[in-house]
Amino acid sequence: MPPDSKTPVIGFDMGGTSTDVSRFDGRFDHVFEATTAGVAIQAPQLNISTVAAGGGSRLLFQNGLMMVGPESAGAHPGPACYRKGGPLAVTDANLLLGRLQAKHFPWIFGPSEDQPLDTDAARSLFLELAQSINSKVNAERDLLGQSFEEKSAEDIALGFLEVANETMCRPIRALTEAKGYDVQEHDLACFGGAGGQHACAVAANLGIRRVFVHRLASVLSAYGLGLAEVVHEEQAPAADVWSASTRMALLSRLDELAKACNTKLCSQGFTSAQIKYHRFLNMRYDGTDTSIMVPETMSTEFGVAFEAMHQQEFGFVLHGRDVVVDDLRVRAMGALTEVTYGEVHDELRRLRLDPVARSASHPAFVESVSVYFRGGFRDTAIFKLDLLSPGDVVAGPAIVLDRNSTVLVEPAWAATVTSTQLVLERTSTTPGADSAHQGRQRMSTDLDPIQLSVFSHRFMAIAEQMGRTLEKTSTSTNIKERLDFSCALFDPAGNLVANAPHIPVHLGSMSHAVQFQLDRFAGDLVEGDVLLANHPQAGGSHLPDITVITPVFRNGVVIFFVASRGHHSDIGGISPGSMPSTSKELFQEGASSMGMKIVRQGVFQEADARRFLLDEPARYPECTGTRNYRDVLSDLKAQIAANHRGIALVLALCQECGLDVVQAYMAHIQRTAEVAVRSLLANTRKLQGADGGQLCGSDSMDDGSKIALSVTIDEDGGAVFDFNGTSPEVYGNTNAPPSVTYSAIIYCLRCMVQSELPLNQGCLAPVRVVIPEHSLLSPSPTAAVVGGNVLTSQRLCDVILSAFGAAAASQGCMNNLTFGIPATEANGSRQEGWGYYETIAGGHGAGPTWDGQSGVHTHMTNTRITDPEILERRYPVILHQFSLRENTGGKGRHTGGNGCVRDIEFLKAMSVSLLTERRVFSPPGLAGGEHGACGVNQWKRRLPGTGDGFQVLNLGSKNTIFVQPGDHIVVMTPGGGGYGRL
Repeated sequence: MPPDSKTPVIGFDMGGTSTDVSRFDGRFDHVFEATTAGVAIQAPQLNISTVAAGGGSRLLFQNGLMMVGPESAGAHPGPACYRKGGPLAVTDANLLLGRLQAKHFPWIFGPSEDQPLDTDAARSLFLELAQSINSKVNAERDLLGQSFEEKSAEDIALGFLEVANETMCRPIRALTEAKGYDVQEHDLACFGGAGGQHACAVAANLGIRRVFVHRLASVLSAYGLGLAEVVHEEQAPAADVWSASTRMALLSRLDELAKACNTKLCSQGFTSAQIKYHRFLNMRYDGTDTSIMVPETMSTEFGVAFEAMHQQEFGFVLHGRDVVVDDLRVRAMGALTEVTYGEVHDELRRLRLDPVARSASHPAFVESVSVYFRGGFRDTAIFKLDLLSPGDVVAGPAIVLDRNSTVLVEPAWAATVTSTQLVLERTSTTPGADSAHQGRQRMSTDLDPIQLSVFSHRFMAIAEQMGRTLEKTSTSTNIKERLDFSCALFDPAGNLVANAPHIPVHLGSMSHAVQFQLDRFAGDLVEGDVLLANHPQAGGSHLPDITVITPVFRNGVVIFFVASRGHHSDIGGISPGSMPSTSKELFQEGASSMGMKIVRQGVFQEADARRFLLDEPARYPECTGTRNYRDVLSDLKAQIAANHRGIALVLALCQECGLDVVQAYMAHIQRTAEVAVRSLLANTRKLQGADGGQLCGSDSMDDGSKIALSVTIDEDGGAVFDFNGTSPEVYGNTNAPPSVTYSAIIYCLRCMVQSELPLNQGCLAPVRVVIPEHSLLSPSPTAAVVGGNVLTSQRLCDVILSAFGAAAASQGCMNNLTFGIPATEANGSRQEGWGYYETIAGGHGAGPTWDGQSGVHTHMTNTRITDPEILERRYPVILHQFSLRENTGGKGRHTGGNGCVRDIEFLKAMSVSLLTERRVFSPPGLAGGEHGACGVNQWKRRLPGTGDGFQVLNLGSKNTIFVQPGDHIVVMTPGGGGYGRL
């Protein structure tokens, strides 16, 4: 393929502890919010994704999986080969395999920093690790009746590199495929000290055929600083609808911002001729919260460009919806050095290519060494880059050395030298010709620890990309902003294979939903069908959580399922938000379905959707259908789109590796999780000593209902979780369907396995659950359950973790707040209402070695609260306070986390509901630690004619009220329990 300067480029920067990836298509991709170390930062910045995989990333074998990072060997002691007693790291693997040559590396290692890299130390540790891995895999294969050819130290080292490469591919796929770009239509620009050893393999995994490695790749950041432009930005707020009448005024404001930028940069010594401008409008559809920073172009006006970008990234446009301009931005760049794009492409076109002889006859040839690739050792020529000339072509396998870096040219690749770059290109179109894919062409269905780890990443990446698609294509605040959704992949029997780290309460219950529909529609599923369900008896959690399930067909047979579950903003019932605090019957909580085809053979069934969401809920007394039909319907379509994305990725994986192999590794990964959980349970039994494996725990809800648990563990790590002694079903809404109990168990077991573990159905394989019928945890089909999912689930986690002695109780609540206005109809016209729902953070319980975190969501939810700006822009409220509630965590050797205070003023009359717990019984401490503080809900009711006077009312744990303008709701959430006596 001839070089093309128009081809977009993926930046791949692999350093010592992490890898940064980015994308460039002629303009820099900026984001205006990013999360760093769990903290959301809202500031313009380059869109760079970081993954903890670098040259110093540690290599570990845990729970049957080969893990690369996130732990790092650091600069001290560094990898094992640094001669300071460090652990195995990626650098050790490259050294053992010959991809790094100790004699060509600086002698700067050891305590006195005057020794070479220690190949023997790396080999010794890999031999020990290989023995451990072979022993474990042999034992597992014996149980499966499979033979096993033991892995050499080199096989293990190469396997870790394959896992590292797959780890680094995940954020690249997120930057490209998840945003609608074909990753294979990109080039890879490699830099960083370790990138040259992995560039070919990463490119091959992604289907990329060309890699650029700059001669200064290992110091490119420093070099780039010398070329960097001086940037100044000006921004101005707006709240205009984009239209012909507002266009000229907005463009004029951009001109004013550009003048301000010019003045600023000219004051720093630039001339106007040295300044370039990029002008943007931050645009979004009315009623949505996801905006796009749209650049101005010569050929396209802003409105058309916005729709094109929306279609590209999200896969749809909203016809007939106004486009709002939130703000204007001008970025001015002053540059003293002119950078010309495409220089390397022009040079490649001009060069006369000359294959380099792999012998001493060429001055750049150093020696020939043995390097290990998939299939064994290969003779590999080493060349010095500074003795190669532009136009020289080095065929792989080869190593190209420079003063600052080492570049590995893998088999089926060749490196072309230019004046500034090494250009690596695949030379064979034969599948499996390169080393990165040779192993996959011969892949067996038998258990292999290397492929097990690679498939673990691939399955998780599918679920993650489904989640990104759902987040991007959804409309409601609940899904797009609060991220209250989960996406997952299931085997043909409906067992969970991979669930991205979304909402814990969905983890164990989604498989029940898939299996229920598999039975319900047995023999009645065809390609193009999509199922919908939300009933608690059908594997649901509570009614607002609607599950969309899509079977994946191949040759007329279901080979997998993909599913997404989202919490919808309003599905009808007796109160806005469909989270009523006073519901007694299931119908009061909104629309419900045991299972229906929302799509039949590819055709969306809008009439059925309307009947489900509007007509059926309104049949019951004091109930309505959804108050925001348009957004709920849009979010359902977003779930269907997310499933479609998952199907495409699953089928691509089957095409690449074979259906039998993919399904076999689904089973292997589930078995791996089972072994890890059995080990945890068996070790717990041993710690109980003479009493054996008998554990007990209990706690009470605010209404006095009791949750009782007895856990009996046998010698092989099997366990019975017996909830006999739990109170009967209540005439209220804290009943929890059995699927919620399974979710709590799988979540707690996963938390207690203190190492990396794929979360799937295997976690529950060693467990038998006993739940008494018609109890709080197994209610009748008509029982109200909205609080069971968000309150009782939290209490279940506290009980389970307390029984195991793992952690003190957390806030035990999601602090659910809903408010809104119902839809109205007059003269045959329907006026949409609206509902808003949020969960509020609190204190986390302390544990044996840690203090509890303050102001966090705990256990069964990890949703993000709505940003204050979005909350106040979309709804008639003012957020006056959102802060930590000091001294509410339980005291102890380790202190529980503090709760929060959230004070909201209402600007219109509306209905408000609070559905909370731990307002009566405080979160217990553990091992002598003190209890955390109870929560408090207050209504500050403005008194007419008193100015700022308020009447303060205690609302208890559950209440629905009707507020007037000026009223406040103040929610003070519970703290976490302490651990250990002071």
